[in-house]
Parts: sequence; C-alpha cells; structure tokens
Amino acid sequence: MKGLTRWDPFRELSTLHRDVDELFRRTFGDFGGFGHLLREGSHYPLLECYTQDDRFYVKAHLPGVDPKKVDISVMGNRLILKGESKENKNIKEEDYILREIRYGAFERSVTLPEGINVDELNASYEDGMLTISAPLKEERKAKKIPIEVGKKEIKAA
Repeated sequence: MKGLTRWDPFRELSTLHRDVDELFRRTFGDFGGFGHLLREGSHYPLLECYTQDDRFYVKAHLPGVDPKKVDISVMGNRLILKGESKENKNIKEEDYILREIRYGAFERSVTLPEGINVDELNASYEDGMLTISAPLKEERKAKKIPIEVGKKEIKAA
C-alpha cells in the first residue's frame, strides 16, 4: 500500500518552471535572448515610419537585396513590401563559424496614416536602404491656430 503525501502547490510550480525553462532552452538555445526571433521572425526587414517636411516616409533596411526584386504595393490603407534576399551558395554549411544574416522571402506591411497621397508614392534605394515617400494632403498638414487674449490676437511662435 502506498503512503499518502501531502500536496505541495509550490513543488508543482517548481516543476512547471523547469518545464518552461526547458521549452525556452530548446526554442532559443542555451545562449538565451530573443535575437533569433528578429532574424527569423516576421519583423524583417526593419522599418522606420515618420513624417517630415509635409511628407510621409517609410525606410526599410535591405542590405544585399536587389531593389529590382522588391515589390511595393498599396492595398486599401496598407503599404506592402515583398522581396527576397539570396544566400551565397558557394559557402558550405559546415564552413560557417557564425551565421546571423537572414536570407529568404520577406513581406512587411504598414498601415498608412490618413491624409497620405498614395497616388504620388515614390521609392528610392541607396546603400541598402529603401526609402518610400509620399506627400501629405493639405488637410493632414499642421495648421497654426492663433490664441486670442482679450481683444488682441497673439501670433503663434
């Protein structure tokens, strides 16, 4: 006959903790960190989006990618980038010491803010950086509003 053991919830939490640690070790390796997700996840290429001087910009970091093989399209209010970076097949797998560069197909999409004139989108590529820009429509541009104090109007700085 087996003896009774007292239930200890902390022992079960400890077992769960070990199991989750093992899952992360198998997924991300012993070195830890999440750089692996960046290289192989869906967030490639890296992007910057901003407005400046009455224009909207998207910059995509695409070193080593042939710009002729990048497809840029707009669907509704989404800007879509598709392409592929090719691996050098002259290097054997066993010859690598370190391998962090991501190769293969990629697709990224960005929601365009309201007031973007998509009919005037243009793109340029220089030094591994793809820059897409479009002018902002007039209603999207910042408008200075004067402040009235008493009966006098104060000009905004």
